[in-house]
Amino acid sequence: MTSRPLDRLLRPQTIAVFGGREARRVIEQCDRMGFSGEIWPVHPKLDEVLGRRCYRSASDLPLAPDAAFVGVNRTLTVDIVRSLSAAGAGGAVCYASGFSEATAELGDGADLQQALLAAAGDMPILGPNCYGLINGLDGALLWPDQHGMKRIEYGVAILTQSSNIAINLTMQARGLPIAYVVTAGNQAQTSLADVACALIDDPRITSVGLHVEGFGDLSGLERLAATARQLKKPVVVLKVGRSEQARHAAVSHTASLAGSDAVADAVLARLGIGRVQSLPALLETLKLLHVAGPLPSHSISSMSCSGGEASLMADAAVGRDVEFPALEPQQLPRLRRVLGEMVALSNPLDYHTFVWGDFERQTEAFSAMFEGGCALNLVVLDFPRGDRCDAAEWATTADAVIAAASATGALAGLLSTLPENMPEPVADRLMANGIVAFSGIDEAIIAAEVAARIAKVWDRPPPLPLLDVPSVDGEIETLTEADAKTELAACGLPVPWGLQAFSPGEAAEQAERLGFPVVLKGLGIAHKTEAGAVALNLKDSEAVLNAAAKMPSNGGYLVEKMIDPPVAELIVGASRDPIFGLSLTLGAGGIFVELIEDSVVLPLPATKADIRAAISRLKIAKLMHGYRGRPKGDFEATIDAVAATAEYVVKNAVRLEELDLNPLMVLPEGRGVVAVDALIRRRR
Repeated sequence: MTSRPLDRLLRPQTIAVFGGREARRVIEQCDRMGFSGEIWPVHPKLDEVLGRRCYRSASDLPLAPDAAFVGVNRTLTVDIVRSLSAAGAGGAVCYASGFSEATAELGDGADLQQALLAAAGDMPILGPNCYGLINGLDGALLWPDQHGMKRIEYGVAILTQSSNIAINLTMQARGLPIAYVVTAGNQAQTSLADVACALIDDPRITSVGLHVEGFGDLSGLERLAATARQLKKPVVVLKVGRSEQARHAAVSHTASLAGSDAVADAVLARLGIGRVQSLPALLETLKLLHVAGPLPSHSISSMSCSGGEASLMADAAVGRDVEFPALEPQQLPRLRRVLGEMVALSNPLDYHTFVWGDFERQTEAFSAMFEGGCALNLVVLDFPRGDRCDAAEWATTADAVIAAASATGALAGLLSTLPENMPEPVADRLMANGIVAFSGIDEAIIAAEVAARIAKVWDRPPPLPLLDVPSVDGEIETLTEADAKTELAACGLPVPWGLQAFSPGEAAEQAERLGFPVVLKGLGIAHKTEAGAVALNLKDSEAVLNAAAKMPSNGGYLVEKMIDPPVAELIVGASRDPIFGLSLTLGAGGIFVELIEDSVVLPLPATKADIRAAISRLKIAKLMHGYRGRPKGDFEATIDAVAATAEYVVKNAVRLEELDLNPLMVLPEGRGVVAVDALIRRRR
């Protein structure tokens, strides 16, 4: 964070513009939106721009501007930013590219970006390599291009690294009131989280959406989540990076390191920040959050005049954390009276067309449906083409939804299955009346799911601060399995009783001391099974001698007591993400690791409640609870073992690079768990 606040940059009263064509466009956009403050063009040769006096340099300006748009080449950008910072300006948008995002092409891009940071000092800058911002509340723009926004009194803020995506989002015709659009480019100094924290404090902002190509500031993300929670203004994120191609594009385009998608998902969920996977879902979720904020539950009701639409609604909820609960008994008589005997009363409800075009009866039917206690009540309605059809009866239905929501106090949404079938004037009117104008079935379901999840996190105590410990430099070493287990056992993790040996004969002697059957492992070998360095269920000394003779003897041997067959096998791993640091991964272990892809990521530090919830989300948890009459596993001991592992990771976070327990054997209830294999890699 910079030491000067971002308020002057985001809500300026005076704007200086530097450059030629792009600077002129900034003035044009401010004039079109009715900016009432002062605009000062700066150009070394021009005398006036669009009727305004032109100044020769930053030192000639009458006052230090609140905000500046710097639309010149990258080298001159550094000089102008230095002058603005020295004069006490409120902040600057750095339009030029050719900084760290272009290091591969230009070579000196990273050095020039460092020079820009030094020039800015404590003055906030957006970019470089960005278009800037549009403030639709005050009509203040530092924006050198067209856009689709208009002046509004309150609405949502959308932030993105990509200027082109920002332009596209402003062109939406879905009824979403956008108060701010801000682009951050390279986030060289000021991150999206920094800007979001400054915007969310504006009482005219209802919620915030971010399109993120890479997180660069974990503490800023935590600060944003805490502020959102305190102010009850939800945040939703569209983060790219799920594919290898997207991760490569993020590094080359924005000089950001995208990080692990699964870890990002877990961190956002823990912080109470919603996540979506597409731009339409981002816009539709912001609509819901703008009107209603987080939802108190994941229950939805749906009405449509088509059985096909009712089926589409029901199918869209499959695999989503939402539900269509059965109708309440008190709703049935009223719905039956209004809709008649031909309608099958259910949720989702196909109300046929018996009340079509009848405002009074539609209002009565919708009111009855809205009184079922669902968090969100949807009416599916696609408007006809305005250029070829008469939409009067569809308008009647919209009026009935507004009236029913007003009468019941319930949250309602009017949903078109196709975005083009929700005319923008209709969407605007619905949103102004507190009705969410949804476009798209899947997007509406996702919006409800995200809004309910945010509320669920907010209802719990605030999460622990995330583990944010950078690793030290140094060569990475891999501990032997014996040494790894010794360290983990000291932290309370159960491991098999074992002894080391340095020859086949000594291995046989150690086996005698332990008692048969035993397991024999070759030490100093990373992938023991593939290398033939594991022998199970050895029942006498001769078997141990023979097995040891066949194994590579790089670092000696580890002889351990054989463990009885488990109820289930887990993998517990810790790895270092380049952005989010160390976290735990829990999943189905043994041979099932790759087979069923059953895993969850657990940010650290973690409470036992966090661990219990994470394990319960695994498919393999069914085995641990006694699947189809099988014995139950020791669930409490499993939680304790994972907690001990998490504690080890936290305590050793500075040096630890990777930890792997596979498998952690879950024994029958009352008999505990045992980590039969362990890998630790750390910095020396």
